[in-house]
Order: sequence, then structure tokens, then C-alpha cells
Amino acid sequence: MVNVLWLGMIVFGVLVAAADGKVEVVTRAALEGANNAVKTSLGLIAVITFWLGIMKLAEEAGLITSLSRIIFPAMRFLFPSIPKDHPAMGAIIMNISANILGLGNAATPMGLIAMQEMQKLNRGDKKTATAPMCTFLALNTSCITLIPTTIIGIRVMHGSADPTGVVGTTIFATACGMTVAVVVDRLFRSIYERPGRY
Repeated sequence: MVNVLWLGMIVFGVLVAAADGKVEVVTRAALEGANNAVKTSLGLIAVITFWLGIMKLAEEAGLITSLSRIIFPAMRFLFPSIPKDHPAMGAIIMNISANILGLGNAATPMGLIAMQEMQKLNRGDKKTATAPMCTFLALNTSCITLIPTTIIGIRVMHGSADPTGVVGTTIFATACGMTVAVVVDRLFRSIYERPGRY
């Protein structure tokens, strides 16, 4: 669906430019956009590499383990149907820990493993997501972020006078987003699991 929307916007933009006789503007904008995308991507490689290194140091120093212990009770509350020693719970905790530290790229592999492990616990229709899968998806996409590494990296690349100035607002915004996601998830789950509802 998103691809259709993007294609529609591109086609509409080309048609409007052609109607105004300014097709070269679209070509120039496309080339400049591609050039900026490559520069940004190359710049982010350094930032992501740096923070992945920090993540590895934190893991070796035991910070990730400590963070995992701190969030474990919350994960048990949010995922009561997953056995505490199941690999899915470990993958969920590692994914959330990485997201909290702003390492979305490092969190993705753990998120995929978590979904695969939760699928093994799915005793119903394998094409339908289970309640824990939905909860994890809501939590993963809205997780609180303490260090927005990618945004800081982009601000550094574009010469921001205060690249870390977004940290406070990022923590506030992601905390609000995660709170809403968890509350709505619990609300929908209570409606869905109500006896006689379906």
C-alpha cells in the first residue's frame, strides 16, 4: 500500500511538472535527493558503527544484562503467556534493551528471532498473530529511547550547533508513545479475550 502511495505521488509530481513545462525541475530534484541520500547513508555508517561498538562494550561490561534484569518484571507482566525461560523472552528483552539505547539496527535481528520463537508457541492459525506477537510489535515500534543515536548522527552531519538537544524531547515523546501503545494493546486484548466476544 505504501509503495502505491509513493508511486502515486511521484507520477502526480511528474504530471504537474510536465503541465507547467518544468520537467527538468523534477529530474534535478531526483538527482539531488539521490545524492543527499548516499551522503547521509555513508555518514550514518560511521555513527552506527560507533554505537554498535559502544553496545558491544556495554554488553561485555554487563550493562545489557543489568538492563535486562531491570526490565524483566515488566516483560513478564506484558507477556504472561510466554514461559520465563523460553528463548522468545530472552530475544524480546534484548530487542527492547537495544531499542532503549537507540540502537534500532542492532535491535532488528533480536526482534526477528523473538517473532520466530513466538511463532513456535502459536498453537492456533499460523497465519494469525498471537496476542504476545501483537504486544511485542506495539512495544517494539514505540519503545522509549534514551539515546537517539541515528537522529544525533544526522544532526552532527548537517552541522547542528547542539546535536544532542533532542535527547530530552525524544525521551518524552517515545515515553508517551510507548505508554499509549501498551494501554491500547491491553485495552484491545481485554476486548478480544472477553468471553463470548468472538
